[in-house]
Amino acid sequence: MLWIPIDRTLDIPLKRQVYEYIRKLILHGELRAGEKLPATRECASHLGISRNVVIEAFEQLLAEGYIVGHQGSGTFVAEGAFLEQMQEEQTTTLEISEECIQEKDVIDFRSGIPALDMFPKKDWGRLAKEVCLEAPDYTFGYDHPEGRLELRKILSQYLRKTRGVKCHADQIVITTGATQAFSLITKLLLSQGDKVFIEDPITNEIQTIFTSTGASLIPIPVDEQGMRTDLLSDSEKPRFIFVTPSHQFPLGSILPIQRRIQLIQYARANECYIVEDDYDSEFRYNGEPISSLQGLDSERVIYVGTFSKNLSPALRMGYLVLPQALIERCKSLKWFHDLHTPSLNQMILARFIEEGLLERHIRKMRKVYMKRRKALREVFLQEFGKTAKILGDSTGLHLIAEFKGVEFTEDIIKRLFQNHVKVYPVEHHAIRKGRHVNKVILGYGNLRTEEIKEGVCKLRTVLEN
Repeated sequence: MLWIPIDRTLDIPLKRQVYEYIRKLILHGELRAGEKLPATRECASHLGISRNVVIEAFEQLLAEGYIVGHQGSGTFVAEGAFLEQMQEEQTTTLEISEECIQEKDVIDFRSGIPALDMFPKKDWGRLAKEVCLEAPDYTFGYDHPEGRLELRKILSQYLRKTRGVKCHADQIVITTGATQAFSLITKLLLSQGDKVFIEDPITNEIQTIFTSTGASLIPIPVDEQGMRTDLLSDSEKPRFIFVTPSHQFPLGSILPIQRRIQLIQYARANECYIVEDDYDSEFRYNGEPISSLQGLDSERVIYVGTFSKNLSPALRMGYLVLPQALIERCKSLKWFHDLHTPSLNQMILARFIEEGLLERHIRKMRKVYMKRRKALREVFLQEFGKTAKILGDSTGLHLIAEFKGVEFTEDIIKRLFQNHVKVYPVEHHAIRKGRHVNKVILGYGNLRTEEIKEGVCKLRTVLEN
């Protein structure tokens, strides 16, 4: 008789338990092709369950081809349903790694994470309810790949007002986060063997996306004024130049107008594009936010923005502002990626911006981040004095700490983690290695002031030992 373990304490229906167990026996070859299964009545009686449960499980196995029924003869295992197993299946519950458990108690100085506990839930929830109740039926269907027109119109006005971006709604493509925006640019412009001029250091995620097509990265060093535009080679012909001009990641420098002009002149002379990543420039603490590079030449600059830093990464909402020549091709590529970014979130965001709630939230958060930045600067100077210095802290949600005579090896990073602190070496983002081994990124957006102070004290303790 076929024995099937039945557990009535599980949330899994009994018919599913019977189906899954017999299916597993067949796939693993423990029930072989042509082998007869017990009658449903006999099986149900043996297991102490309703016959209907067994019948429904058998019907599902029959529908999927695992078993066959012969009139008057019974039910048999079908031919060709055995799948050789590559490795023994794990039947025990997976253990949660020690690292995963520890993460909850770690002071994580990860950059680019806003204060998650201060997301404007009340306003967002109200607008979400209004949008759902008021939206016409057709908005719940498929949408246009470039995004909702109401959001693109409002966004074009917002960007002109706050970032000096020159565009109309038709130049904007709404994306599922900035990562998708970069992926679309890659597919738009890059092929095997193409070249990209890129800041060095720069986030390694960007490097991975751009090299996925087989393109080569030509690193251009960054100094205290951003990309060294005087080092742009006339012998190379890049498809585009990638920059973070308003707040270089990770070093934090700002590209001055002289270098911006030089960059645009180079792009014009070499008929290439500039990709501007404007990821967190709203949060500037000394004066107004720096104007966009795109505002100087809207036909040479592809502008990438995101709402992950000023609102929440969970929204998965970003956008591209494109030169006229790239719009139609980009819309086609966006359709192939995912048809369109979720419409309801776009509609909520449009209302959020239109009602002035985004600007109000940014003003509020700028004050919060200023306090956290101040706390980080003060405790850092208190703990390290002249043995280290702070770089690139005028904008954004992180700063750079540079130490004298320290190299952030994997061993140091591991020891910090064992002391419940997580920091991020700049060297991990460097293309040419060896120039930034004494620098770490300290993000403070999602840390309370007491966590910041405790984390820096632990950093000093580990570095001293």
